[in-house]
Amino acid sequence: MIWPIFRLLGQHLSVPLSVTKFGAWRTRTNVVSFFRTMATGGPSEKSYRNRLANEKSPYLLQHASNPVDWYPWGPEAFEKAKRENKLIFLSVGYSTCHWCHVMERETFENEEIGSLMNKHLVSIKVDREERPDVDRVYMTFIQASSGGGGWPMSVWLTPDLKPIVGGTYFPPTDHFGRPGFGTIVQSIVNQWRREPDKMAQQAGKILDALQKATTSKAPSDAGTLAVDASIGRCYRQLAQSYEPQYGGFGGAPKFPQPVNFNFMFRHYASKPETAEGKEGLEMCLKTLRFMAKGGMYDHIAQGFHRYSTDEFWHVPHFEKMLYDQGQLAVSYLEAYQITKDETFADVARSILKYVSRDLSSKAGGFFSAEDADSYPSHDVEHKKEGAFCVWEEEEVRRLLSDAVEGSDGVSLADVFCKHYDVRKGGNVNFEQDPHGELKQKNVLIVRGSLAITANSFNLDEALTERALSKAREILYNERLKRPKPHLDDKVLTSWNGLMISGFAKGGQVLGDPAYTSRAIQAASFIKEHLYNSQTGCLIRSCYTDEQGDVTQIAEPIEGFVDDYCNLIRGLLDLYEACYDQSWLECAGSLQTKQDELFWDAENGGYYGASSKDPSIKLRLKEDQDGAEPSANSVSALNLLRLAQMTGSQDWQARADQLFAVFTERLTKIPVALPEMVSALVFKHNTPKQIIIRGEPDAEDALALIRCVHSRFLPNKILLLADGNKDSFLCSKLSLLPTLEKLDGKATAYVCENYQCQLPVTSVEELEKLL
Repeated sequence: MIWPIFRLLGQHLSVPLSVTKFGAWRTRTNVVSFFRTMATGGPSEKSYRNRLANEKSPYLLQHASNPVDWYPWGPEAFEKAKRENKLIFLSVGYSTCHWCHVMERETFENEEIGSLMNKHLVSIKVDREERPDVDRVYMTFIQASSGGGGWPMSVWLTPDLKPIVGGTYFPPTDHFGRPGFGTIVQSIVNQWRREPDKMAQQAGKILDALQKATTSKAPSDAGTLAVDASIGRCYRQLAQSYEPQYGGFGGAPKFPQPVNFNFMFRHYASKPETAEGKEGLEMCLKTLRFMAKGGMYDHIAQGFHRYSTDEFWHVPHFEKMLYDQGQLAVSYLEAYQITKDETFADVARSILKYVSRDLSSKAGGFFSAEDADSYPSHDVEHKKEGAFCVWEEEEVRRLLSDAVEGSDGVSLADVFCKHYDVRKGGNVNFEQDPHGELKQKNVLIVRGSLAITANSFNLDEALTERALSKAREILYNERLKRPKPHLDDKVLTSWNGLMISGFAKGGQVLGDPAYTSRAIQAASFIKEHLYNSQTGCLIRSCYTDEQGDVTQIAEPIEGFVDDYCNLIRGLLDLYEACYDQSWLECAGSLQTKQDELFWDAENGGYYGASSKDPSIKLRLKEDQDGAEPSANSVSALNLLRLAQMTGSQDWQARADQLFAVFTERLTKIPVALPEMVSALVFKHNTPKQIIIRGEPDAEDALALIRCVHSRFLPNKILLLADGNKDSFLCSKLSLLPTLEKLDGKATAYVCENYQCQLPVTSVEELEKLL
């Protein structure tokens, strides 16, 4: 039973949502967002200041000028709520969130609403990227009570932090029969005054019900997981959701979903000659091609936007997230390994270029995101969706008026407009722009091909590509003159781990040591700024001051499970790029610490947060892969890789326990956990240990290493034995000290279960074994 006001308001507590299969959600995006701090152009800050002015999070600082007496999540707010017996209003969002900006402009900058909140509530602001544990607890409540979710998340809590009622975006005033924020606040406060005990009791029941519903453990028959059936069902469920015309899994809005590519590529590698394997591969390759041709890809400044609002991959939500760049770099690199199509390698290079240029701190870490909205010019007050990225046809023709060298009067603009579908009246349909923010604007998209563009002007393809490259450079420099979108310059350990994987894989596959060096720089940054050497624990985040230097809050936020697992994966990938065993040793130490802090000793599986913080009312286990892979999925493969790299049976056993916890989900809806099914594929198809006996900088060893990295071998472990019998790896693997060079040459040993085939010294011989 839910208390009366919840029933009364329940029908009004939703925001328009676009719901994707298996519970992924987002708020609609075509709105004007207004936030005033950390942006180029626009109005100056308001004079109001609250406690958030002392914070470092870009999102919290955006609200430091509100008339609302905001508190950060912490004891000061909790104690005030208990002392004054007031309800808590919890608002959760992130700095590049559209509807968060809208609700701030409409509601939290409203003087009357601010006074109402200050009088009756203790108001708390949380950056969901900074405190994912808080976000997950109350988003679980929102989803369970309303069937949807999204940000901003708005929840009313009892003074002891139990949820009563909540939703997402609320308009400031009553509108079309829907209650506004002020009405809702007054109703809830009045109910609290009349029946505080009853409301507190009901809140306790809600929390108890959530606790029971979210407890997962291995079933008694956990050993019966049918691996082949789970893998096959995951493929079929993904195939059923595939959109064959333009690619993608599911209809519009279309998300990149790298976890799906990961699984399909691994499924193909295990069954390359089957129709199922080939069809799954083609689904992914077609999707990746359309994504790279579409407007979701930034053709001028590289990198991928968050998702496409339409089925064509044309009009995106223009936000750029670090976690997308890291995962998609790996997806395009693996597509290149499989196909040897340089187009995929070029896209991967462009992603890494974008991150190196625009999302990198001078100290070596990676920033979190760039916003979708910006001011169209320096003299306007209202931001618009995509303003930094879109073009009018007249502007393009003015900037690209030069003739194409060697052509018969063809201009750069002619070639560019043809290739990227630039039209006089703009190329965005009304359905993708109901608020008219992109009217007369063009979102660049390649609807044809280089050959089609060249033929249209009787040019050869090489000349056409040079013309397009010159045009892109001109437009890039022009774009730099525009007001830039807000940059969320906090550094998150978790997302940095994903990006370390992207650069490390780039170094492996593309053979460019600069990418490996960038991964090493980022890993070193985390070791220096986001790791507590005394406790062995990770820190969630650090920040950037006005001089671009690293800064930290008074009480740093301890790392969550995704910080550990994503960094561990990044370090394992980094080891296979540089063969510095200290990174492998660090990964092992972090895995031990992750097990200590987050493993559920009673039921199995990893909690998202440790048990240290009493303000976290639910310890939850992620059981779904989304825009980011779940921590349990990533950990499953980490454990299997570490077991193979170090010979640890304990980590192998823990991986088996992890699969057991999710047996029911892996059996019935494995498509909810494609990343974990990828780990199942790794386990099911016996991993190969490829050991190169040689020196890391010797050309003969590097030639063998390049041979391995040129192939897509997802079930391989690559180790370098340099002859140092006192090394970390030699202390773990008794086999390594026994391996010798043949005839003084670097030698490759290909093994399964540490039973090795005859060693080889040439690339040709190694290719046959692989």
